[in-house]
Amino acid sequence: MSLRPLLSLLDHDPAGVALAADGGRAFVSLSMRPYLVAALLDGVDGAAALGRPAIVVAGDDRQARDLAADLKAWLHPRPVRFYPSRGVAYESHLNPPPHLVGLRVAALDALLAEPGPDEEPPVVVVSAVALSEKVPDPALRPSSHTLRVGDLLDLDEEANELVAMGYERVDQVEDRGQFAIRGGILDVYPATEDRALRVDLFDIEIESLRFFSTFTQRSLGETQQVLLAPAAELAAVHRQGAEEAGVSDEETRPDISEVLPVERFAAFLDLAPADAILLIAAEEEIEPALADHWQDVCAAFHDAEAHNLYVAPKEISARLASAHVRLSSISGDQPVQFRAQAADVAARSLKDAEPELEKLVRGGYRTVVSWPRRGEGERAAYNLARLKTRWLGESEAGGNNLTEPELVFTTANLRDGFIAAGIRVAIIPEHRLFRRKRAERTGGRSASSRRRGALRSFADLRTGDIVVHEDHGLARFAGFETKTVAGITRDYLQLEFAGTDKVFQPVEQLAKISRYVGAGGAHPPLSKLGGKSWETMKSRARKAAQELAGELITLYAERRRRSGHAFEEDSDWQREFEAKWPFTETADQRDAIEVVKADMERAQPMDRLICGDVGYGKTEVALRAAFKAAGDGKQVLVLAPTTILAQQHYGTFSERMQDYPFTIGQISRFRTPKEQKAAIADFNEGKTDILIGTHRVLGRDMRPKDLGLLIVDEEQRFGVKQKELLRQLKLRVDVIAMSATPIPRTLQMSLAGLRDISVIETPPEGRRPVKTYIGEYDEELVRQALRREKERGGQAFFLHNRVESIEETAERLRGLCPDMSFVVAHGQLDENQLEERMLSFLRGEADVLVATSIIESGIDIPQANTLIVERADMFGLSQLYQIRGRVGRSRERAFAYLLYPSAAALTEDAQKRLSALSDYTELGAGFKIAMRDLELRGAGSLLGDEQSGHVAALGFELYMQMLDEAVLAAGPEDGEDESEPVRLDVSVDAYIPAEYVPYEQAKIEVHRNIATAREVADVGAIREELEDRFGPVPEPLENLLTLQQARIKLGQAGARAVSFRQGRLTVTPVDLEPDVATELKAQIPESTYEPGRSQWSVKVPDSAEGRFPAVVRAADVLLALTRG
Repeated sequence: MSLRPLLSLLDHDPAGVALAADGGRAFVSLSMRPYLVAALLDGVDGAAALGRPAIVVAGDDRQARDLAADLKAWLHPRPVRFYPSRGVAYESHLNPPPHLVGLRVAALDALLAEPGPDEEPPVVVVSAVALSEKVPDPALRPSSHTLRVGDLLDLDEEANELVAMGYERVDQVEDRGQFAIRGGILDVYPATEDRALRVDLFDIEIESLRFFSTFTQRSLGETQQVLLAPAAELAAVHRQGAEEAGVSDEETRPDISEVLPVERFAAFLDLAPADAILLIAAEEEIEPALADHWQDVCAAFHDAEAHNLYVAPKEISARLASAHVRLSSISGDQPVQFRAQAADVAARSLKDAEPELEKLVRGGYRTVVSWPRRGEGERAAYNLARLKTRWLGESEAGGNNLTEPELVFTTANLRDGFIAAGIRVAIIPEHRLFRRKRAERTGGRSASSRRRGALRSFADLRTGDIVVHEDHGLARFAGFETKTVAGITRDYLQLEFAGTDKVFQPVEQLAKISRYVGAGGAHPPLSKLGGKSWETMKSRARKAAQELAGELITLYAERRRRSGHAFEEDSDWQREFEAKWPFTETADQRDAIEVVKADMERAQPMDRLICGDVGYGKTEVALRAAFKAAGDGKQVLVLAPTTILAQQHYGTFSERMQDYPFTIGQISRFRTPKEQKAAIADFNEGKTDILIGTHRVLGRDMRPKDLGLLIVDEEQRFGVKQKELLRQLKLRVDVIAMSATPIPRTLQMSLAGLRDISVIETPPEGRRPVKTYIGEYDEELVRQALRREKERGGQAFFLHNRVESIEETAERLRGLCPDMSFVVAHGQLDENQLEERMLSFLRGEADVLVATSIIESGIDIPQANTLIVERADMFGLSQLYQIRGRVGRSRERAFAYLLYPSAAALTEDAQKRLSALSDYTELGAGFKIAMRDLELRGAGSLLGDEQSGHVAALGFELYMQMLDEAVLAAGPEDGEDESEPVRLDVSVDAYIPAEYVPYEQAKIEVHRNIATAREVADVGAIREELEDRFGPVPEPLENLLTLQQARIKLGQAGARAVSFRQGRLTVTPVDLEPDVATELKAQIPESTYEPGRSQWSVKVPDSAEGRFPAVVRAADVLLALTRG
C-alpha cells in the first residue's frame, strides 16, 4: 500500500506549493523532513521537480542513508538510491568495500540511464562527503553480464570472471560483492541488488535463479534473469596497481597519478544529467561534514596529485548555492517554515491510544496511522470503541485524498512520524502510537537454552582451536574425519590431547564440546586422557559454582520475596519533564526508559543494568527514573565513582529539575565536612529528595528516611566494601546500574539470567564515530594532531601511563608545541591537587591534559575531541575502548591516535586488540567490545578473582554451564525443564559427505545445528535449509537428521536412557496410563511395557537395514501416544 497519495496534502499549503514551484530556503522540523522532501519532489501540482531526476544532498553517509530509507517508503514505487562515500581514502591505495561500490554503481547508473516509457526518473540521495570525492569514469569499470535460466555456465570461468569484477570468494555469502561455489550451486550477492542470488545448475545449464536471505541462507523467491554488475569501480589492472602501491614503503611509494588514471575522474555533480534537480535536505549538516572530510584529506596527502581526486569544499558550496530548494532544521531567517512535533503518543494500549487519536481528529487533523502488517491494523480497527477508520485508498469513492479530518490506516515501515499544525496532518507509525513492548525478563530460561545464547554466538569452533570436552578435558580440535567402523560410516571430531592421545568424538555429542575461553591470554596445557586431574578440577569448580550460585540466588530470591514500592504510572509532571528534553530519544533509549518505568511500577524491587556507550543517554534514563521516584514521594541516591563525575551529575540533575520542587543535595570533597554532615542529616530527615555523591554517601551515618531508588554509575569501579554496602541496599530498593562496558560480574549475572540488562546501541542524532588511527609513534604526527585540535578551538588528551616519566613526557610535548598549555594528572597526586588540575582542564584553562589511564572513566568534556595514546599496545581492549570514549561526545568530529613503538615490537595479542578496536569503530560497539575482550583477555575479570582459577582450568562456557545448572538447582522451580534428546546409536551410515558440504566451517555449523536441535520442527527446518543451500539431501545425511528426530521424540516422551539388549530396544523411564499401554501394544504387538520398572521395550531386527526404521517408528508411536 503506497504512502504516496499523502504527499499531495501539501497542495493545501500555499507556502508549500510556492516552494515546490519556485524553490528557495525553508525551515523544516526534523520529524517532518522526509515527508517534505518527498512532497516537494513528487506530491505538489506544478512542482519544478515533477518528471525530472533528483539529487538530494544530506550531511554524512549515515544521515543520507536514513533519509534514503525514509524516501523509499514515501515515494514507492519510484526508484530511490543511496550514493555513499568510498569508505576509504584514495591516498590509502585501498579499494572501497564491494557493498559500498554496489550502492555507488547502482545509484550512478540509475542517474545516468535514460528512463524507459513506463519508468519514473530516480531520486539519488548523496552525502556531502561523497560529493567531495571525484568519481572514476564509468567506462573504467569491469563489464557487467546477465545470468538467465536456461543459459550455459562454466563455474570455473564464472569464478575467474567474478574475481576480475571485484567480487570476493568466500565460504558463505553474507554481504554484497561476495560469492561462494558448492558443488553445482553458485551463491553470489550482486553488487547492485538488495538480495543475494543462488544459481542452481544441472550439469552446466542454469536450472533456477533464486534470491535468498544471507541471514538464514534460505530462498526467498525465484527470478528468470539477474544482472551481475561489477563490485569495483576500476578494472583489475588499476586495482592491482593501487594495492601494490599501498604495501610499498613510503619512500618508494609511487604518486597516485602513476597508478590511477586521475585525468578520467570527475566530480559527481559534473556527471549528473543537465535536467536533474538539486535539493539540499539539511543545509546545516553540509559545511561541517565537508570541513571535517577536507581536514582528513589534507592531513593524509602524500603527493599533490591527490588533489586531483577530490573537490574542495568551496567548489561544492558554490555548486550547492544554486540548489532549487535548501532546507534546514535550524531556525533562522528562512522565509518559509514548516513546523511539526514528533508523533510520540506512547499509549499503553489501544484503549489509551483511542482518546489521543480522537483528540487529533476532533482538532481538525487528517490522521494516518501506519502499521507494519495489515493484520495488526485490522485488529486495531475492529477493537476501536468510538472512532471509525478506513484503509488508505479504500473509500467508497475509491479516492486517496484526505479532504476532511478523519482516521486512516495504511501499511508502511516508517522510522518517524510527525504532527504538523500548519497543514493539519498527523502521521503516526505504530511504534510511536504505543509504548515499546516490555522487554522479557531473562530469568526463568532453562540452562540449556541459555547455553545456546550469547556466548555460543561468538564462540564458533574452528580447526586448531583449543576446545573443552565435558568428560575428557582440554584438547585441540584437529577437524572432522569421516570414518567407517564395523561397516558403519559416521563423521567424527578429531580431538588431540596431551602427548599423542587422540579421541574421535561422534558428532551426536557435539554439544559436549565448546571452544576454550579462559582467564588469561596464554593457551592452557592439554589434558591427559585417563587421568583423574580433570574430574578433580571439575569437582572443585562445580562446588565453587554452587557456592556462587547459592550466594547469587540468596540475594535475588530475597529481593523477589520482598515487596518493594510499586510506583505510580507517569504523572502530568513526568510527561512535561520528559517533553522538555531538547533532544530526540533513540529507539534503544526509549526501550530502556520504558522498561525501567515498567520495572518501577512493579512491587518487586528492580535491579537493571543499563549498558551503553559514553554519551548515549544513560544519564537521561536515570534522570527520568529519578524524577518518577521523587514525584512519588520517594528519595533517590545517586552514586558516582569520582568527585568530578558526581559534580557533573549534580549539575545535570539541578539544571534539568530546576522548574520542579525537588531538593537536590551533593556530597563530595568540594563540600566541607560540616556541609557534608548537614547534607546527610537533611537526607536522613527527608528534607532532600535526591542526593548525589561518591562512596562517602555509603557511610554508617547514612540512614535515608524513605529511599526508593539507587542509581550507581560505573558500578565496577567501586571497592569490595562499597559493593557489600550496595548489596544490602539492593535488597530494599529499586536499583539502576550504568556501565559503558559491562566487564565485571554484571555481565555474568545477566548471562546467567539473574539480572536484567538493557543495551543502548543507537548513537544520538548528530553523533559521529571517532576517527581512529592506529600506527607507529611519530612526533610530527603528534604535533600536527595537537595543533589541529587547538586551531579548531578544542582540547586534547595525551595518555602516557607511566607516572615516573609523565612529567618528562609533558616537557617533550611542550617543546613540540611551545604555544600550547599543558596540565599533568595522575593517580599519585594528592586528591585535592588532582581534582583541581582536572577541573582546570574542564574549565578550558589548558589545551592538553597529559594523564595516565585515570581519564578512563567519569569525566565528560565535550570540547576535548582529540586523544593520543602512547604505548596503546599495553592496554586491554575494553580499557582502550573506554579511553577512546573520552572524545567524540559532541557534534565535532573526534580523532583517536593509538600509537605503539614499532610494528616489530607488537605481540600477537596486542595486534589482535588493536585490530579489534579498528574493527569496532562504529558507534555503539561497547557491548560487542566486552564480548570480544572476553575472548582476547579472558574471563577472569568477568567472574571475579575468586572464580578465575576455575575459569582458567575449565574454560568459560563449561564453567557457565555449571553455574547455570547450580542456579537452576538452587532456585525455585519456574516451569518444566526443557527435554533433552536421549543418547541413541543405531548402526546406520549417518554423516555429511565431503562433496555435499565441502567447507569445514559450514560442516561444523551444520553438525552443531543438528546436535543442538531440541524440536522435531527444528530438524525439519535444518533439512529444508540444507536442500536450499546445497541441493537434495544425500542418504547418509538424511539418516543423521532422522536419527536426531528419533532422539528428540524419545526425549519428549520422557525417556532418559535407551539401550539395545538381546535384540530389543529398551526405553526408560516410561510411565504410561493403562489405556495408553494397551494402545501401544495394539500398534506395536512385539513391544512390552513393565510398569513396575517404568520400562518399555520392543523387538527390533538384527540387521542395520531393518533396525533403523523400526527404531524411528517406535519413537514416532511412543511420542504420539504419550502426548495424547
